[in-house]
Amino acid sequence: MSKYAEELKATAQGMVAKGKGILAMDESNGTCNKRFDKLGIPTTEEYRQIYRSLILQTPELSNCISGPILYDETIRQSNPEGVPLLKIITDAGMIPGIKVDTGAKDLAGCPNEKITEGLDGLGDRIAEYYSMGARFAKWRAVITIGNGIPSRGCIEANAHALARYAALCQEGGLVPIVEPEVLIDGDHTLERCWNVTDETLHEVFNQLYTQNVAFDQMVLKPSMVISGKSCSQQATVEEVAKATISCLLKNVPATVAGIAFLSGGQSEEQASAHLNVMNQMFGDQCPWPVTFSYARAIQQPALDYWAGDSSRISEAQARLLKRAKCNSAASLGEYSSDMEKTLAAV
Repeated sequence: MSKYAEELKATAQGMVAKGKGILAMDESNGTCNKRFDKLGIPTTEEYRQIYRSLILQTPELSNCISGPILYDETIRQSNPEGVPLLKIITDAGMIPGIKVDTGAKDLAGCPNEKITEGLDGLGDRIAEYYSMGARFAKWRAVITIGNGIPSRGCIEANAHALARYAALCQEGGLVPIVEPEVLIDGDHTLERCWNVTDETLHEVFNQLYTQNVAFDQMVLKPSMVISGKSCSQQATVEEVAKATISCLLKNVPATVAGIAFLSGGQSEEQASAHLNVMNQMFGDQCPWPVTFSYARAIQQPALDYWAGDSSRISEAQARLLKRAKCNSAASLGEYSSDMEKTLAAV
């Protein structure tokens, strides 16, 4: 058992506190720059600093967000006035988190499949991040559905890496967010997605158990069971909710601290609606809180509106807060499409 066990349990519970979710703002500099490029925003550290400060200084954000996942550059940054972003986060009562993987690379021997790297030196990086004030971490594995894939090799390799990462995190005082993402890209059916998610989650928890990871000191960040983006038969919101929860109930131990979904390329409204129906229809059957850990499904409207213009910061923050409020309501089964029109009318 980790010497941090009690602290880890309390942190994990705080991350999935009632009515709150996790804000994923851990995109790499390269990914952030691509988004800036599309909107004509200069791709410099200064503008990334302004944008990340805009997000974290959104008034009332901590009412809906338990904590943000940061990138290595971000955890070391201050706002334009020189206040460390870590201080802004903790002063607001939020828990700082950090992305610790080094990205998905081609998996040798498995064409068109990826393995997430970053285990080398991870223990030392965790120790540094803990000393800086981070209290949870994230590692994302990528599972692609396609012709003859995913292979067992891909699923087992990624599950093993997730488990090694999670064990190192708990040993070093960070709550691991375990993120096995089954990608939405492709023409696969809801049923095919269910089967792949089932196999993936089964192997992930098998490996977590083998590596002595404490389930009550981790958070699972799964993808929803959903039709592929180019599938001709798109599942309804109710079908997605039912398929997703049935797959989780089959595979996720009741002692896991919480489920915080990724949005995985869904529209903002879709991501809120799916989470809402899960909680409305199945909340009473779930042994763990079911909430969100969204990135674009919270940030995108704010980024689009701000577009690098300092005079638009407060309005951009209003758009960010609106999405956070919608998802907070969805985590309680209280979201409705009317909220899109009425909430702060931005």
